[in-house]
Amino acid sequence: MTRDRVDPGPLEDGELRLDLEAFALHAIHKVPTYHFRMVHAVTGDELGTIRLRVGYTEELGRYAGHIGYAVHEPHRGHRYAARSVRLLAPLAKRVGIDPVWITCDPENIASRRTLELAGAEFVEIVDVPEDHIIHQSGHPRKCRYRLDVSA
Repeated sequence: MTRDRVDPGPLEDGELRLDLEAFALHAIHKVPTYHFRMVHAVTGDELGTIRLRVGYTEELGRYAGHIGYAVHEPHRGHRYAARSVRLLAPLAKRVGIDPVWITCDPENIASRRTLELAGAEFVEIVDVPEDHIIHQSGHPRKCRYRLDVSA
């Protein structure tokens, strides 16, 4: 698995484009991370953000996930997050992440549906340890999804 920056190349599926903003050490998880903006390819509007964390730690695999995303409220309902996850899958494979682990809160039905639409498979719900920053920030449990990118 490479922890060096790999050029992601163009990441676009028609109206959705991912623009690389930064490749830097994640402030909390301490792994190299690609930071992208989700952009409407025609209007240039920013739709949200998505990050790909490179590497594997127990924390990433169980609680934080390799991918984190947020779609701005006015742009929700267009499957931008699921489409962005699919756009990142080839990059994840190129940097040696397979499977990709993605997590969300159990009550976040929209995020769970996003992961299913992206092709990820639900694995389990886990309790986050009380002393972990994720738990302390109000997220005591996480759904774990597995996305195989080698297929």
